[in-house]
Amino acid sequence: MILYILVNNYNLIMNGGTNMENLPNCPKCNSEYTYEDGSLLVCPECAYEWNPEDLAEKEVVIKDVNGNVLNDGDSVTVVKDLKVKGSSSSIKIGTKVKSIRLVPDAADGHDIECKIDGFGAMKLKSSVVKKA
Repeated sequence: MILYILVNNYNLIMNGGTNMENLPNCPKCNSEYTYEDGSLLVCPECAYEWNPEDLAEKEVVIKDVNGNVLNDGDSVTVVKDLKVKGSSSSIKIGTKVKSIRLVPDAADGHDIECKIDGFGAMKLKSSVVKKA
């Protein structure tokens, strides 16, 4: 397997193909030792194979509670009362939030960053807002 990788990379470099320095890291284990095998990229550490065009086409779309697509800079309205940790008050239904910023890769599900008057910087879930 290692011999095949070395020969394959040598042939790519000698034939004017791409070398390993220009290839992306593995999306599964983030290994830098990826190589091309035909039209696929392969990770020798976790044996994951992927098509680089498939990863480029995946665009995360964030939608509000009604299914409308949200964009950076949109204004939204809160659709239910939200308790705020560390505060005795809550964000009331109908509160308008201006100039949101989307965070599509948020691990905790809070995919909107914004500032709310009286509360400051907040993170919200798209499931509790509607486009204004």
